[in-house]
Amino acid sequence: MNMAPRTDTQSPAPHAADSHDLIRVHGARVNNLKDVSVELPKRRLTVFTGVSGSGKSSLVFDTIAAESQRLINETYSAFVQGFMPTLARPEVDVLDGLTTAIIVDQQRIGADPRSTVGTVTDANAMLRILFSRLGQPHIGSPGAYAFNVPSVRASGAITVERGAKTAVKATYTRTGGMCSRCEGRGTVSDIDHTQLYDDSKSIAEGAFTIPGWKSDSFWTVRVYAESGFLDPNKPIREFTEKEMQDFLHREPTKVKVEGVTLTYEGLIPKIQKSFLSKDREAMQPHIRAFVDRAVTFTTCPECDGTRLSEAARSSKIKGISIADACAMQISDLADWVRGLDEPSVAPLLTALQQTLDSFSEIGLGYLSLDRPSGTLSGGEAQRVKMIRHLGSSLTDTTYVFDEPTIGLHPHDIQRMNDLLLRLRDKGNTVLVVEHKPETIAIADHVVDLGPGAGTAGGTVCFEGTVEGLRAGGTITGRHFDDRAVLKETVRKPTGTLEIRGATANNLRGVDVDVPLGVLVVVTGVAGSGKSSLVHGSLCRQPGAADAGVVSIDQGAIRGSRRSNPATYTGLLDPIRKAFAKANGVKPALFSANSEGACPTCNGAGVIYTDLAMMAGVSTTCEECEGKRFQASVLEYHLGGRDISEVLAMSVAEAEEFFGAGEAGTSPSSSSRGYHKAAHRILDRLADVGLGYLSLGQPLTTLSGGERQRLKLATHMGEKGGVYILDEPTTGLHLADVAQLLGLLDRLVDSGKSVIVVEHHQAVMAHADWIIDLGPGAGHDGGRIVFEGTPTDLVAARSTLTGEHLAAYVGT
Repeated sequence: MNMAPRTDTQSPAPHAADSHDLIRVHGARVNNLKDVSVELPKRRLTVFTGVSGSGKSSLVFDTIAAESQRLINETYSAFVQGFMPTLARPEVDVLDGLTTAIIVDQQRIGADPRSTVGTVTDANAMLRILFSRLGQPHIGSPGAYAFNVPSVRASGAITVERGAKTAVKATYTRTGGMCSRCEGRGTVSDIDHTQLYDDSKSIAEGAFTIPGWKSDSFWTVRVYAESGFLDPNKPIREFTEKEMQDFLHREPTKVKVEGVTLTYEGLIPKIQKSFLSKDREAMQPHIRAFVDRAVTFTTCPECDGTRLSEAARSSKIKGISIADACAMQISDLADWVRGLDEPSVAPLLTALQQTLDSFSEIGLGYLSLDRPSGTLSGGEAQRVKMIRHLGSSLTDTTYVFDEPTIGLHPHDIQRMNDLLLRLRDKGNTVLVVEHKPETIAIADHVVDLGPGAGTAGGTVCFEGTVEGLRAGGTITGRHFDDRAVLKETVRKPTGTLEIRGATANNLRGVDVDVPLGVLVVVTGVAGSGKSSLVHGSLCRQPGAADAGVVSIDQGAIRGSRRSNPATYTGLLDPIRKAFAKANGVKPALFSANSEGACPTCNGAGVIYTDLAMMAGVSTTCEECEGKRFQASVLEYHLGGRDISEVLAMSVAEAEEFFGAGEAGTSPSSSSRGYHKAAHRILDRLADVGLGYLSLGQPLTTLSGGERQRLKLATHMGEKGGVYILDEPTTGLHLADVAQLLGLLDRLVDSGKSVIVVEHHQAVMAHADWIIDLGPGAGHDGGRIVFEGTPTDLVAARSTLTGEHLAAYVGT
């Protein structure tokens, strides 16, 4: 290759373009940030630290990344922007030097029943093309191998306007890969009719037992009673065959009820549309309980859970169908693809190979492409999102990560660190919100926020190098080199829960006795089978129900800006009743979502103005001044405070306020129970370190760690003898881990059994008993590789966990 000769001469002055080496933020005031100003070096790895709720996510995601995305969106035409999410400009004085931001956060991937690891990473799309080119027998285009594409056949007459109008017959056929029985879901549902109605009663007598279906409900019960298809006064068990068919399965039909045209539909399809089409985790607790009672899901007998039609399963490459390929462990699938030598599809094989190798590179080689995306943990979901960026040739891009080490064993953290450094070394700016000292240690630049959480945070306590952080005297600096010590004595078990022959997912007939009455930690590398053992086997053991097992998983807390800690924990209920009792009025008046709501803003506290493709504007409601309640409601007081003032209190203030006879509440004997109920919930919130949260703070403003602890506090109120916690250190600062360990100790000392799925070495060192799974991930795991005390694990050093724990405690 010929290149033009180049003469290097020294420039008299730096080029103007080289002066933009910093991302400058001045006067950031998003959420709890207090006029924060920082200067972040480009093409470096910057780690943001600080206690949970100190403002890290507000600065990184809600300010820097949000403004970058907003500015990119503004480069599109107004027409295109109308189809995109509208983003408001963050509350900040100056944001300078931004580059294109790629956000890799902890948000769970949508739990749609047809969403899998293969569909969200485009690996399935490439596999479908591969099988449509090489599969034998050939059955059609890539859509013929897609479980999201149904087969369609149609015929009829169409009019062609070409000169004289001519009617011609036409047929249309599309071959899809969707299983017609389960519609690509892999499971079929069976509804227990006894959970829907009492057949000994008539509709008029209130036969329906479905939540929310009251006898006077115009849209549900009265449609059935007044449709004319059924006798509302006849017991359901006496319905004729035709009446039963109309009652359970009739197609949607227009009927008139009191002069209003409504749609009548059989009970079974109506239940399927209104309940089964929704994500189970998004349902209210009582609705979820009803669905769990009334509906059983079984593997589709027609496709055997593969989601695919018989034709799609019959087409194979070297004896492997697309269903077989998707069910393989990804590391094995990568080896199979590597063995295909077909020059006609060489570019496709290369792209597919790179995608599959990226899974292994990022520590997810143990997954399969048919794994439902909704079952991934927060850490797995975040790493899946990283896959499409690993081989990218883009440079001078800003990558933003939210605790990328979540769900990673210490053995895997080094691999994640290498990936972050690789992205940086390609010329990108990498911003990471992180608590793990192993990842903080590789930072080029550290920004420590605090000093506390909530209103006590929102300022920059330190900015500089890792060594400067160690000597800086901040909370993070003081705890940076903290190391837990092994217990000198451990508690003695009071009993055991037996697991025999566990085979869920990758478990290989595991037999283990889980001690009760002690703190048990289940650990192992990511994908070794920890969750399968605890959630898939332990929770389903016959003795689990008798032991009162309460499982607290990593499921996300969902809530709108109307949801807050008071509503989520059930605290608002005793508070409303205490106000009602003290003032002789209805409790509903003290709910901003019910009768007490300000009529102007409907209890939201703000007026939202939609500006089409531009960001909407929220202004404080002038009628209630943002207090959300009617003026008449605010005239009622409890202990000298109105309801808006109580909801503005922090948990710590409210705990004192509702303490017996304190802060002027002086409850009467008739309302003392409500005060005690409120105080119990507040005690639990303070126990998990959320004393600084205000009762009315919207859930949408809480950090990931705060939401996790809020969920923990809520479940602590349940009556159970065994608590199962799934990575409770998620989102916790180094200083908060010690408080969590104290909480776990108090639970065990109060007579509870606590089983923790965890990677954090401080929790392992504090355990009474450790169950270590492995030795690897996927089909290389699924076995118990160690059972015993932490001291024995460190002494043996026979597993990866033992080696890392020994290094952590310094033995």
